[in-house]
Formats: sequence, C-alpha cells, structure tokens
Amino acid sequence: MMRIETPWGPWDAAPLGEIVALMRGLAAPWWVAGGYAIELAVGHSYRDHGDVDIALPRRDQLAVRRLLNGWDVHVAAVAQTLRPWALDAVLPEQAHDIWVREHPEGPWRFQLMLDETDGEEWIYRRDPRIRRPLAGLTVEEDGFRRLAPEVQLLYKSKGLRPKDETDFEMVLPLLSDGQRRWLDEALEMTHSTHPWRERLRQESQGF
Repeated sequence: MMRIETPWGPWDAAPLGEIVALMRGLAAPWWVAGGYAIELAVGHSYRDHGDVDIALPRRDQLAVRRLLNGWDVHVAAVAQTLRPWALDAVLPEQAHDIWVREHPEGPWRFQLMLDETDGEEWIYRRDPRIRRPLAGLTVEEDGFRRLAPEVQLLYKSKGLRPKDETDFEMVLPLLSDGQRRWLDEALEMTHSTHPWRERLRQESQGF
C-alpha cells in the first residue's frame, strides 16, 4: 500500500481483506471496485494501490452509514471539499464519493462510491444512456463480489492515468468477446475517439 498525502489528511489504505470483512455486515448489495476490481479479475497483484474502493447502490446509503457508526465519515459533495456525513443524513444527488477513517486523527482507510440505479438496473452516472442489469454488474470472488472489469474500465476511461493504462493492458487479454464489445459500445457513446477502442478491436481480431 502507498501512503498518499492530501489537503484533507493522509491516505493509508486498509488491507482489502479487512474492508471486505467489515462490509460483510451490510445487509445490502455491495462490491469491490477500483483498481482492486481489475487486479482480482487478473488474478494476481501487479501494482501498488493507494486506496480501496467499495461501491453500492445509492438507495442503500443509510444502511452503510449506520454500519459505519463510530467511524469518521466524510463526503465530497462539492469538488475539492469534504464535509462530515451525519448519521441518518440523506446525501444530495451529486454526492457519490465518500472517505472513511477510524477517527479524525487517523489516515483515510477506504472510499465508498454510491452508484445510481433504477429498479434492478445500474445506471452509469456520467451517461445515463448506459445501463446494465444489477444481476450482471458484478462477479463472485471468494465470498464477495467485485465489479465486472469492463464496467470498471469504463469508469477508468475518463482519466487515462498511468495506473488506468496499466489496468487496461493487464486485463485486456482476459476479456471475453462480449466484454470487449460492451466496453467498445459504451466508449462509442461517451468518447468515440477514445484510444482504447482500437486496442479492443485489435484484441478481438487477434492482433
């Protein structure tokens, strides 16, 4: 794990296993997201991680906040700001990024991400045209669930940070034709000239 300094205090992410054990107490759907979702799909560790991302439907936000009663929980409701998330407070629609630590003097330990849903469908918050059944959004992984790699890559496609490029290169050969096609079609809607589209087509053609 990497220790990362931020204007709101340092990040020293907890081990993934500890967060998974904590989240097992939530009586609502949740899944491992971010870089760990890709690494789990690849099947082995290949880079450092600065944080642990856990995602869940927005509709279950109060359940997870109660699970974290006693933790120091803040929400990034406005860009470049963090504010405490009070127990039983419903977050505004624009708030989806939540930082969690044991106490105010400690480092941040993991992130929660609130995902949009409509009934039993997941909705990509950056483009609501992109939807997917919740039942096919995640993959079972040793007693918990992780976000399907093609969906995680869609989230990562916006930034094209070096770590996102690494994640794409590592998992690309493992994607099925259907997974590559889904990601290519999603990128066509959100970023038609995205450089990953050519790589997806080359992989499908065996180049």
